[in-house]
Amino acid sequence: MDGGARVPEQRRPGAAGELPDVPPAAGSDLRFSVLGPVRAWRGGEPLATGSPQQRALLAALLLRDGRTATAGELIDAVWGGESPQQALAAIRTYASRLRKALDAGVLVSEAGGYAIRASSPDALDLTAAESLVSDAEKARQADDLCQARSLMNKALGLWDGEPLANVPGPYAETHRARLQEWRLQLLESRLDMDLEQGCHAEAVSELTALTAAHPLRERLRELLMLALYRSGRQAEALAVYADTRRLLADELGVDPRPGLSELQQRILRADPALAEPSAPAAEPTSTPLRPAQLPATVPDFTGRASFVTELSEVLSAASSEAGTGSVMAVSAVAGIGGVGKTTLAVHVAHASRSAFPDGQLYVDLQGAGARAAEPETVLGSFLRALGTPDTSIPDSLEERAALYRSALDGRRVLVLLDNARDAAQVRPLLPGTEGCAALITGRVRMVDLVGAHLVDLDVMSPEEALLLFTRIVGRERVTAEREAALDVVAACGFLPLAIRIAASRLAARRTWTVAVLAAKLADERRRLDELQAGDLAVKATFELGYGHLEPGQARAFCLLGLADGPDISLAAAAAVLDLDIEETEDLLESLVDTSLLESAAPGRYRYHDLVRLYARACAQRDELPAVEREAAMSRLLDFYLATASHSYAAERPGDRTVTHLEPTTYPGQSFVNTSEALDWLHTEAECLLACVLQCLKPATLRRAVDLLLAAIDLSESGAGSRRYETAAMAARDAAARVNDAHAERRARITLAQVLSHAGLFEEAEHEARQADVLCQDFTDDPWSSSSAPNQRGIIANCTGRYADAEIYLLRAVEAFRADGNRPGEASAVCNLSRVLASMGRSDEAVELVQRGIEIYDDLGLTVRLANARYASGIVLTQADRLPAALEQLHEALRIFLESRQRLWEGTTHFRIAEVHLKALRHAQAAQHAEQALATGCIGGDWMRANALVLLGKALASLGQSDRARACWVDALAIHEPAGAAEADEVRRLLTRPVAAL
Repeated sequence: MDGGARVPEQRRPGAAGELPDVPPAAGSDLRFSVLGPVRAWRGGEPLATGSPQQRALLAALLLRDGRTATAGELIDAVWGGESPQQALAAIRTYASRLRKALDAGVLVSEAGGYAIRASSPDALDLTAAESLVSDAEKARQADDLCQARSLMNKALGLWDGEPLANVPGPYAETHRARLQEWRLQLLESRLDMDLEQGCHAEAVSELTALTAAHPLRERLRELLMLALYRSGRQAEALAVYADTRRLLADELGVDPRPGLSELQQRILRADPALAEPSAPAAEPTSTPLRPAQLPATVPDFTGRASFVTELSEVLSAASSEAGTGSVMAVSAVAGIGGVGKTTLAVHVAHASRSAFPDGQLYVDLQGAGARAAEPETVLGSFLRALGTPDTSIPDSLEERAALYRSALDGRRVLVLLDNARDAAQVRPLLPGTEGCAALITGRVRMVDLVGAHLVDLDVMSPEEALLLFTRIVGRERVTAEREAALDVVAACGFLPLAIRIAASRLAARRTWTVAVLAAKLADERRRLDELQAGDLAVKATFELGYGHLEPGQARAFCLLGLADGPDISLAAAAAVLDLDIEETEDLLESLVDTSLLESAAPGRYRYHDLVRLYARACAQRDELPAVEREAAMSRLLDFYLATASHSYAAERPGDRTVTHLEPTTYPGQSFVNTSEALDWLHTEAECLLACVLQCLKPATLRRAVDLLLAAIDLSESGAGSRRYETAAMAARDAAARVNDAHAERRARITLAQVLSHAGLFEEAEHEARQADVLCQDFTDDPWSSSSAPNQRGIIANCTGRYADAEIYLLRAVEAFRADGNRPGEASAVCNLSRVLASMGRSDEAVELVQRGIEIYDDLGLTVRLANARYASGIVLTQADRLPAALEQLHEALRIFLESRQRLWEGTTHFRIAEVHLKALRHAQAAQHAEQALATGCIGGDWMRANALVLLGKALASLGQSDRARACWVDALAIHEPAGAAEADEVRRLLTRPVAAL
C-alpha cells in the first residue's frame, strides 16, 4: 500500500514484529556537550560527529531538549536563507551518519523530522548545568550559601571554551550568544556569593580579568568595587568608578547606572552596611518555666541555643500522647567541671515542663564527690515524691526500682539526674515507660548507657562569654572597657563557672576597674587562686575530678599538661609518657571519659586552658620530681626534632642538613611519601614551635634551634611565618645569653631567612652578617659555613647589591661542595644565576640555572625543583625568552601548589605577571598580579608594593588610569617609609602622564 511520504528509515512505534524506537537502555552511556565544541562520547570514548554542518545538525537537535525538528527547521538552522539545492538530501545524509555513530534508538525519525532521545536527563552538559543552577538557586534561597557556591562552580565548570565552537549556521550563532551571556550571568551570581562569604581578595583577581574582557559590563565593575573596598583598597575601588564613568562617556555617551553611582557614594562615606555580612546568632526558642521539684534556673542564663534546641527536641520525643509509639527519652550531658552542665540541664528542664504535666523529679547524685548518692536512697526519695507512703517502700534496690517504674507507668514525668558518677549509678533511676524522659549530667561520657543521646558540652563562644560577663557586671562598666572585658573572659578560658566567679568578684568591688581584674588574671601562676568567690572555686571543681584518677591516669594528666601547644597528637603524647601507642591511647581516652581531657580530633587531645594550669600545679604539688618533668619535655623535643628531620629529608633527598643536626635518643615518626610528611609538619606547626620556645634552656637549646632548622618550610609556606619568626628571635636571644656560638649562628641564619621572606632586608642582613662573623671563628659547622653566605647572597640580590651577592654566593657554592651537599649547591647556583642575569650576563645565567635544575632533577626533589624553575623563569625573562620563561614558571607554580607553599605560589604569580606585561598581554598581567596580591608573596610588604606597581602598569595599559594611580599611591606608601630604592620609580610613574607609559 502506498502511504504518506516519510523520512527514510522512519518506523511506526509498536508495529507488530518491530522493536520500539527507543529501547529502555538506549543511549544510557552516551554523553553530549554543547558548552564548548559539539562532541559526543560513549562511556569514555569520543565519537565521530562529522563535518561542521553535521555537528550543526547535531547541535540543533540537542538544543531542542528531545523535541522533534522538521527538515525545514533543520535546513534553516544549518544554512539560514542561503541553503543549497540539495539541502534536504544533505540533512538526511548527516542524520544517517549520526544514527550509525550513536546508539540504536537515540536519533529517531518521526513526523517528517528528527529528534534526539537520550535516556539520561543529564546526558547533555547544558541540561546538567541548568539542573545545577536550579539547585544552587534553591540552596541560596535556603541560606545554604556554601552549597549554592559549590553547585554554581560545578555548573560553570561544565563550560569548555566557547559554546558551540566552530559550528556554522544562524541557529548556532544565536544560541552561542545566549549561552555566553548566560555564563556571564552565572559568573556574576557566583561572584556575588563569593563576596557574601567574605572571599574578597580572591574575587578581585577574577573580577580584574573579567572587567578587562568585558569593560562595558557595569555589574562586574560594581562587584569589583565592592571586592576592593572590602579588601581595604578604598582608593582603588573609587578609581574603578572613575574609570567606568570615563569609559561609558567615551564609548556610549552615557553615565553609570544609578546602582553604581550609589555604591560610589556609599564607599565615599564608608557606609557600615557595606561591611562583610554576618549571620545573626539564633536565639533560644524555648521559654523557661518553674517546675515543682527542679532547682531554680539562673536569671542570667546565656547562650547555649543549639544545645537547648537539641536537648528539647530529644525530650519532646517522649512528650507525645501515649499510644503513639513514643519511647522514653534519655539524654546525658557530659563536660568538665564548671562548664555549665547543671545550669543547661535545669534550664532545658524548665523549658520542657509543660510537656511533662505529671511532674518533674530532681536529684544531685554527687558523683564527683567522695560519697556519691546510693541509688536505693534516691529511689526512696522519688517514690515518696510520687505519693508512695513510707510503709509501702521496699528495702532492696531491685524492688524499689520495680515499684518506681510501676509508679511512673501511664504518667508523663521528667527526671533530672544531676552530677552522676557513672552509668551504673543511673540505670536503676531511669523511668521505664513511654511518655517519660530522663536528663542526666556528669563528667563521665556514658557511652555504656544504652539508647542514651550523648551531648558533649564545650565552653562558651567568646560572644556568649562576654554577654554572660556583661549581665553580671553591668553594661555600663563593660562597655567602657570592652577590650579588658574580652581579656578577662579569655583568661577564664570561656568557662562559665570561671566567668561567673570573675564577674561576681568585680561586681562586688565597685572601686575595681575591669582592667584591674584583667591584670590579676593575666598572671598564670595566680590565675586559679584568683578564680574563687565565696563557696565557688574553679580549682575545687577540678579537684573533684582529679581525686578519682588512678595513679597512671594522674601521672599522664600531670605530664601532658606540661606541653604548651594548643593540643597534642597521640604519638607525641606517647613520647611524653614514654609508653607505647596502645597504652597511651587507653590512658588518654580514659581521661577524655572523665572530661579532664578533650579529644580535639581523632588521635589528637587538648586541655582546657584552666585545666592545663591545674595539671601543672598538680605536677609540682604531687611531687613529680623535676627530673621526671624535664625528661618528659626532653622526650617531646626529641620526638619533634626526629620527626621534623624525617619530614625535611623526605622533601630534600640528598640534603646534608639532617646529618648536621643534634642527635636524638627518642625516635620520631617516619613517612611513606612527601605529602604525608607535609601534612604532619603543617598539622604540628603550632605545637612544634611552642616546644621550641619551652626548650630554650642550656640543656636543650641546641636541639630546640635545630628543630627550627628542620621545620624551615613553615617560614616559607606563610602558614606559620610570624610564629616561626618569634621562635627564631627567642632562640637567638637565648643562645646569646649563654654564649653558645654554635646555637646562635644557626638561630641567626634561620632568623635572617624568615626576615628576608617578610621583605625586612635590613634586619635580615644584620642577622646574616652576625652569623657569618661567628662562622669565621668556628669551622666545625659545615651547615652554618655554607648557609650564611648563601643567605647573604640572597639578601644582596634582593637589595640590588649584585657584586656583593656574587661574592657571597660563590663562597656558598664552594662551601656546599666541600660538604657534599648537592641540593645546597644547586640552591646557591640558582641564586647566583639570578644575580648574573641582573648584571646582564644572560648566557652565563641560563647555563647556571640549568645546572641547578639538572641537580634537582637527578635527586628527585620537588619543592626545591620548583625554586629552581622559578629562578629559571626569572633568568629567561631577563633574557627576553618569554615563552620558555612562562613554561618554567607555570611548572614551578604547579609544584608550589602541590607542596602547599602559598607564599611561593603568590610570588610565582607575580613573576608570571611580569612576563605577560613584557609581552604586552596586559589583561593576563593584571589577573596574575591580582592573584599575587590575594595570595601573598615571599618578600612581604616589599613584594606586595612591587605587585601593586606592576598591576598599575597593566591597568594603565587597559585604560583604567585612575585605578592604576590608586595602586601606585598604595605602593609608594609602602616603599617610601621603608627607604626602598623602588620608591623612585613609583614617583616617576605618578608624575608622568598615563598616556606616556
